Amino acid sequence: MFGTLPTLSRSTGIPFKRASQGLFEGLTKQYGNNVPHSMKKTRRTWTPNVQTKRLFSETLGHHVKLSVTTRALRTIDKYGGLDGYLLGVNCFRLGEEGMRLRMLVKQKRGIAPVVQV
Repeated sequence: MFGTLPTLSRSTGIPFKRASQGLFEGLTKQYGNNVPHSMKKTRRTWTPNVQTKRLFSETLGHHVKLSVTTRALRTIDKYGGLDGYLLGVNCFRLGEEGMRLRMLVKQKRGIAPVVQV
């Protein structure tokens, strides 16, 4: 009847919420210490380099505004555009927003969506 989005397991490596709302290419928040000359450690975090971009989808026929990491932008260029990236990359690197866009592109192209029973 109606295709549903494939469910992503919790082992996708997306520990913070912002990563599910854009194309983060599997990048996550990292934790570590600043260690100065006095050797007094202080905790800090490293967050992915995220840019807000409007990427054109040839299949959908319009621009899509997304939060994208710079690493994902390089991979999108490698795959020849947003549509090639969404269809070519592993689903565990896409996240929830990427899977939603992948299903829209597949439906528009006429590729049968994955149906869960």
